[in-house]
Amino acid sequence: MKKIAFIFICLLWLPLQACAESSEPFEEGKHYKVLKEPLSDKPEIIEFFSFWCGHCYNFEPLFQEIKAKAGSDVKIQKVHVNFMGSTTKEAQDNATRAMLVAKAMKNDDVVVSAIFNAIHRARANLATNADFRKIFVANGADAAEFDKLSASFGVNGMFVKNGNVLQQYRPYVSGVPNFIVNGKYQATFTRDMTPEDMINLILWLSKKRS
Repeated sequence: MKKIAFIFICLLWLPLQACAESSEPFEEGKHYKVLKEPLSDKPEIIEFFSFWCGHCYNFEPLFQEIKAKAGSDVKIQKVHVNFMGSTTKEAQDNATRAMLVAKAMKNDDVVVSAIFNAIHRARANLATNADFRKIFVANGADAAEFDKLSASFGVNGMFVKNGNVLQQYRPYVSGVPNFIVNGKYQATFTRDMTPEDMINLILWLSKKRS
């Protein structure tokens, strides 16, 4: 009798366990992919984007919200790509360098927004370093400081690192915006997801360590 009661309890427990296992808000294969890459040592969020991408422009406010809500232990990085067909690779590399100069100036959020607005609102044709320098000057930066930082060892190093990260994950990044979290999880945005869902997915993945 005790054996029968034990089997009955086990049968009841199994469906409950299945419910518990499926209680996670996001599903592998639907909302994210697990990449054949090592898990990062610490939580990190990498956004692959392009200034010439309309979806990236529209996503930028959500990215800022992700930054605001992510914990202080989460490293957040923007990686600018150079494979968009709407402009030249040289123009895209110059945009990458401009973004990194802004980072060195600790003014990247303002400058990133200004470059996005110049391309998607003002319909400006940005291509050369001089084009990007004008945006910096319009936002209060010194032209000589821009030139100095643009050619600096520090910015050159960050430029190489941007390219290395892009090369590492290029097999997984065919379009932008694209998020890879903790080095191993690639977010997948489905049609039924709200902006809040997208933000929550990225933040949830940043806490995933297995």
